[in-house]
Amino acid sequence: MKVINIHKRQINQPKTELAKLLKTLATDNDMMLATDKWSPMILDKGLQVGSKGGHGPIKYFVTEYQPDNSITFKFDLKGFDGFHKFEFSETEPNKTQLTHIIDLITSGTATLKWVLAIRWLHDAYIEDAFDKVENHFSKDKKSSEWTWWVKTLRKVMKPKKK
Repeated sequence: MKVINIHKRQINQPKTELAKLLKTLATDNDMMLATDKWSPMILDKGLQVGSKGGHGPIKYFVTEYQPDNSITFKFDLKGFDGFHKFEFSETEPNKTQLTHIIDLITSGTATLKWVLAIRWLHDAYIEDAFDKVENHFSKDKKSSEWTWWVKTLRKVMKPKKK
């Protein structure tokens, strides 16, 4: 199944300010991802081409990194052939569009996983990440609401405590 999933958010800051946040991705002080709500991104060699890692059960590796513009990851999961990417584009002075793109083809059980769970969790994950970025620059804090399905999936998939 062909999947194109795009999230965009206009941030009232110059591109250079968002690029500073991108440089913290997958660090202990990650300013891009909502690590208080979701699994952090872990990369074995940090932000550089060839670095392997992922977040939670989603695995990938860095294929392209332009510190002031974008980072691209190729999925390293059976049945997921494609990439995901964060990118910035200045739309006018002091306004930057933050974009996350998934472009992939699923096959086999990966298609069911995408349709039933991953898509919904991913959408919430990215909106929470975009909230974190926007909130870094704003007094009025944004908090995207999870759908009942995301809440249900998170409850069902929550690791059991020992």
